[in-house]
Parts: sequence; C-alpha cells; structure tokens
Amino acid sequence: MRNGRGFTLIELLVVIAIIGLLSSVVLASLNSARAKARDARRVSDLKQLQLALELYYDSNGSYPNPGWGWRSECNAWGGYSPENVIPGLTPAYISVMPSDPGMDKSANKCCYLYLSNGAEYKLLDHDCPGDGGINYTSQPNLIDPLRDGGSNGCIMDGSNIWSWAVWSGTNAICW
Repeated sequence: MRNGRGFTLIELLVVIAIIGLLSSVVLASLNSARAKARDARRVSDLKQLQLALELYYDSNGSYPNPGWGWRSECNAWGGYSPENVIPGLTPAYISVMPSDPGMDKSANKCCYLYLSNGAEYKLLDHDCPGDGGINYTSQPNLIDPLRDGGSNGCIMDGSNIWSWAVWSGTNAICW
C-alpha cells in the first residue's frame, strides 16, 4: 500500500530526463545567439574602422601607409600591438583598435589585417573557421572576392569563402 509520500524512481527519472532535454535545447539556442553576436561585432568593427580610415583620409589626403605588406596582431602578419596595426589611426580617429572576438594570434585565425599604398586600402577579417567562426554568407556585401575560392580574384565567383573585407578604390579589391 502506498502512503503518498515522495516520488517513485520512475517519476524522478522522467523529470530528470525532461530537464536534461530542455537544457540542451536552451544551450543550443544560446550558442547560436553567441555566434550571431560575434558576427555582429565583426561587422560593426569593420564599419567603424572603415569610417575611421575615411576620416583619416579627409584629414591627411591619404590613408595610413605603413609600407607594403599585410599588418595584423596575428603572428604571421607582424604580430603588431593593436595601436600599430594601422599606424596613426588610434586614438585620434578611433579610440581603440578592435580585435576579432575569436582571434587566435599564434594560430593566425580570426585576424583583422590591413594593407595600404596610401591611395587605397583593404581591411580583412580573415580566416575564422569552425566553431565560433564567421558565417561568411550572412553578409554578402562584405565577402572578399580574392578569398572566396573562385578563379578570378577581382570578382565574386566562388563559394569557399574565408574572409570578409572592406576596401577603397578599384585596385584594392584585388589585393
């Protein structure tokens, strides 16, 4: 005869299974929201840097020109301190040089890269693969034609995308 106190083992297991199922659904949604938030920050960073570069150009008649060669905080492209990635830009035109939220300097992943000849520039958010990486197709206007896996580096003709970019002029698109 049952006295009505407590729960049976079956009832407890059912409740635990339901809680586990609900928590896995919540965590999956949370990870998706985090990835979207990281991508939104990347887009915002590129747009802020683009604006800062145009303000610099308006004041100086040229873009910051550190000499030919890609510059980044990541090791393969110089391992510069944030304020030296684009010399002269901070703090006058942007308070702090942003970094990709998923950057791995030593593995050279998720790096902001800068290249300029003074007359034009190109700024990349480069090679952010895998979990936590960029959903490159979510921003088609930022896809870098040279890094889309296609055969022509100056037009969008591929689908193996590994970089977002903003640039000035007609030549920088092909860098």
